[in-house]
Amino acid sequence: MSNMFTHESRQFKFDILVNICRQAFKGEVVEDDVQAYARNLVSLEGPRYRCCVYKEREVLRQRVRLAMGKMAREEIEPNPRQIIHVIDAACDGCSIKKIRVTDNCRKCMAKSCLAACRFGAIHIGNVRSEIDYTKCKECGACARACPYSAIVVTERPCYAHCPVQAISWDSNNIAVIDEKKCINCGQCENACPFGAIEDVSWVVPVIKAIKMGTEVYAIVAPSIQGQFENATIPQVLKSVEMLGFTKCEEVAIGADAVAEFEYQELAEHKKSGAPMTTSCCPGFVNMLRIHFPKLYKENKSTTVTPMEALARRIKRDHPDAGVVFIGPCLAKKQEAMEDYSVVDYVLTYEELAAMLISKGINPEEIEATEAEYPSVFGRNFAFSGGVAQAVAEAAKEHNDGPYTAFMANGAMECKKQLQIMQAGKFTFDILEGMCCPGGCIAGPGTISDAVQVKGRMAKENMTTDKKTIQKSLEIFSFDNVDMEVGKHVE
Repeated sequence: MSNMFTHESRQFKFDILVNICRQAFKGEVVEDDVQAYARNLVSLEGPRYRCCVYKEREVLRQRVRLAMGKMAREEIEPNPRQIIHVIDAACDGCSIKKIRVTDNCRKCMAKSCLAACRFGAIHIGNVRSEIDYTKCKECGACARACPYSAIVVTERPCYAHCPVQAISWDSNNIAVIDEKKCINCGQCENACPFGAIEDVSWVVPVIKAIKMGTEVYAIVAPSIQGQFENATIPQVLKSVEMLGFTKCEEVAIGADAVAEFEYQELAEHKKSGAPMTTSCCPGFVNMLRIHFPKLYKENKSTTVTPMEALARRIKRDHPDAGVVFIGPCLAKKQEAMEDYSVVDYVLTYEELAAMLISKGINPEEIEATEAEYPSVFGRNFAFSGGVAQAVAEAAKEHNDGPYTAFMANGAMECKKQLQIMQAGKFTFDILEGMCCPGGCIAGPGTISDAVQVKGRMAKENMTTDKKTIQKSLEIFSFDNVDMEVGKHVE
């Protein structure tokens, strides 16, 4: 598990996380020590990725700060609810110019580009057409007009993958995230090929809480299945407990409860003629709240997420215990800071893997026995379509339905369907929104390929009985657990 990523920046990040975890488990984490370790990742013989060794070291320095839960740069005023940040020293590898004339240009006689430009930004040079960027408006008319496809339009990956146009550039052409627009979905972080966008880590305070002997429960998202190659769910749960957690439970338990309560809400929405949007993806919910406030108020399910449902169940039984959610999602870190949330910290699978390696724990080698488990419907919240299928199953178990559903797979599709709903053209009963294409199994905090994970999930779940949602809720009772967003049991 030492070289887990082909993406070099992710491997650097992971190596740093492992080192931080080792220090945290041994004693107090000293930033200077971690920085010294990070500097050793860059050879003085010459740079591998940046223009010079010193820039590579500055990138790692900022990466260390984020891994320790700090801002990338000391002068940045912290905003705890903003999880995604730009490492400015790394954000210089992208092509700065959106419109570029390539070597394919043969200075043709048609001069279509020259005729198409309305701003006088193109002139014919000695070898090919040339763009005066002081005049260019980046409209792309020249590229569309060129019969030889010699002019290309290239969007920065972070901007191209942001569904809410939260990314722009400063005077130095460094990416800037508009925190008022950002939904913390992490699509920009996933897309950046230079590792210039990263999330803040909470691994240090989590380890500190464990070492203090505090009663801390870990809850793992349904997409944990298949993340650690062939390790089974019982092996993963046991491995997490070996880190020092009091107990580790599946969030799929909470997903079963959410499916039941969202079905009840859906039935009410159907009566009123208003479609309902799901609440399990925090990035999708952020998109609703920030960019579609009317739909957020009138159409969003008021049922809590599976994470919050299980956390409240644990708090019901163990009111003084801490709760740490472990999953693939960066927006969950923001959700945990909402006033209604009882979750104390959120870790990604990447951070969990770093903790396991730092303690020498390999889930595949752990002996574990299976205890009571949730339904497959709850576990299938992990991929696109799973939430809607679970809600449909809950309706079926109540001899109700069928209900029609649209599965918005990916943030761009989520936005499109919300625009359709806003225009009054949405014809389905329920809109399932998942910002990560493929669902949570493709989240930015995962450590395994989504296709492989889905296959491993299917293989393991084939061996379980076909438990209904109702049967799961008989085993894992949610009596006296408030399932509505904005409320919780004190």
